[in-house]
Amino acid sequence: QGQLVESGGGLVQAGGSLRLSCAASGFTFSFYAMAWFRQPPGKEREFVAHISRTGTVTRYADSVNGRFTISRDNIQNTMWLQMDSLKTEDTAVYFCAKGKTLMGDSREYDSWGQGTEVTVTP
Repeated sequence: QGQLVESGGGLVQAGGSLRLSCAASGFTFSFYAMAWFRQPPGKEREFVAHISRTGTVTRYADSVNGRFTISRDNIQNTMWLQMDSLKTEDTAVYFCAKGKTLMGDSREYDSWGQGTEVTVTP
């Protein structure tokens, strides 16, 4: 299944920016689609953004579309989530996820990292 390690979370004021990273190891990164999910306090985990194996196709939740940008580097085995114009409702633990399908870009995932916490203050 490999390993996914998120970093880059922290405390930021509303309107600010953060860049999250997801370092992947133990599997061929370029063979799998990837995604970001988040779990706000007291709520269920929710989808944030998806990126295809080559990075040419991206999808976003309506709540972050236009403010967040997902990207990846298949040489560095790393994925990022650039978060701009942050809102208090973006406060959550953010997880990266590995696609379930080898050589596919479906939006199904089979493993997640431990998460990195993002807190947005008013």
